[in-house]
Amino acid sequence: MTAAATTTGSPADGALAVAAIVLSLLVAVWALVAALRHRPPDRMQFIGLAVLELLLLGLALVTAVALAGGERPGEPGSFFGYLVTLVCLPPLAAVLARMEPTRWGSAIVCAVCLVTPVVVVRLQQTWEVLGG
Repeated sequence: MTAAATTTGSPADGALAVAAIVLSLLVAVWALVAALRHRPPDRMQFIGLAVLELLLLGLALVTAVALAGGERPGEPGSFFGYLVTLVCLPPLAAVLARMEPTRWGSAIVCAVCLVTPVVVVRLQQTWEVLGG
């Protein structure tokens, strides 16, 4: 383990996590405006969900590399549960939004994008329980 890895804590911290949180909140605002205007999910919401999924897969890859390097989460069961949930959220939102082509589809996208930052933070917290 390098000195940089020791000082940064969780591999789920960093630019990918921040980018995922920011993008998720931006898509949530976009979807909220659409829902309030009685609009179904639009192409931008689905593109936002796709990019968010790529960021979350990147985050999962970074944590997998850390695990392969010998690092371990403080709460492994919770950590892996949050990780699987996190990676499944954007595709689930996209499927449900496509099934509901009304304003409620946009509301689904908004709700999932508001939950995503919470799960990212919980992922970070479960890694750091024992100090990573």
